[in-house]
Amino acid sequence: MIAAYVIAVIFPSAGLWIRNSSFGEIILSQHKTNISLLMIMLAILMFNAGLGLKISHLKSISQKKYVLLAGLTANMVIPIAYIFGVTILMRLWSDPIETQHILVGLALVAAMPIAGSSTAWAQNANGNLALSLGLVFFSTILSPIITPVAFNIFGEMASEEYEKILQGLAAYGSGAFLGLWVVLPSLLGIAVRLIISNDRQTGKMHYLKFINSIVLLLLNYSNASVSLPQAIADRDYDFLACTLAISAGLCLTLFAAGYVMSRLFRLERDDRTSLMFGLGMNNNGTGLVLASLALSSYPNIMVPIIFYNLIQHIVAGIVNEAMNKRASE
Repeated sequence: MIAAYVIAVIFPSAGLWIRNSSFGEIILSQHKTNISLLMIMLAILMFNAGLGLKISHLKSISQKKYVLLAGLTANMVIPIAYIFGVTILMRLWSDPIETQHILVGLALVAAMPIAGSSTAWAQNANGNLALSLGLVFFSTILSPIITPVAFNIFGEMASEEYEKILQGLAAYGSGAFLGLWVVLPSLLGIAVRLIISNDRQTGKMHYLKFINSIVLLLLNYSNASVSLPQAIADRDYDFLACTLAISAGLCLTLFAAGYVMSRLFRLERDDRTSLMFGLGMNNNGTGLVLASLALSSYPNIMVPIIFYNLIQHIVAGIVNEAMNKRASE
C-alpha cells in the first residue's frame, strides 16, 4: 500500500489513465455516470466479497442481534461525533479551505459501509466470523439508505460551498450508485456462492484474495495519482501531516470504541475481535470511486480517504498481532 502511494507520486500517469478510462455512460437518478474502469474494479471487489460470504455463518447472527445492532449504530454515530469535534478544533487552522477538504474527505470515509476486508482480519485473529460477516452484510445492504443521510448530516457541519458538495453527493445518486455498484455485485456474489460447490469455493478462494489485493492497490494508486503529486509539489506538508493525524485519530477512535463496547456487552474475545475490526475498517474503495466521479475538481478531498485506508490496515495488523499474542499466552 505504501509502495502504491510512492509510485503514484513519482509515476502518476498510469493512475490517471485508469481513472479516465470509460466504457460508456448510464443514468443514475437523472445523473449521467461513466462506466469507468474504477467502477468496474469496485464491482469486482464487492462481487468477491459476496462470493466469500458464508450464508451458514449468517444464520447464527440472531444470537448476536443486539451486538450487531449496536455495532451498526456505533459505526455511524461515533464518526459523526468525532468529525463534529474536528470541525470545532479546526477553526484554529490557518487555511479554512483545507479544513473543509479534510471534513468532506472524512465524511466520505464515515458514510461508507464496513469493509469486506474486516472479515479477513477477523478470521486471521480468530474472531467471530458470523458477527464480522453480519456487520459487513447489513451495513452494505443498508448503505443506499444510510449513506445519503450521513452526507446530509455532515453537510450541516460544513461551510456553505462544501455543504452543497455534501448535499450534492447525497443527491448525486449515491443511493442508486451504491445499489448498482456495491449492493448488486455483492448479491450476485452471494448467488454464485449458493450455486457452486464447497470444494470449488475452497479451491478458488486464494485466487479471489489475490485479485482483491491487486484491485485494491490499483484503486488506491489511481486515486493517489490525482491528489498526492499536487500536494507534494505544493510542498503542503502541514496539510498532509494534519490530515494524516486526523485520519489516524478517527481510525483509532473506532477501534477503541469496538473494544469499549465489547467490555460493556461483556463479550468473549472472539466477539471483541470482530467488533473492533468491523468498527475500525470502512469500505474506502467505494468512497474513492464516488469521490473520483463527483469531486474530480477537488483532488485534496481524496487525501483523507487515501490516508485512512492505509492507516486502517496498519492498525488492523497491530490489533491482529496483539490478539494472537494474547491468545497464545
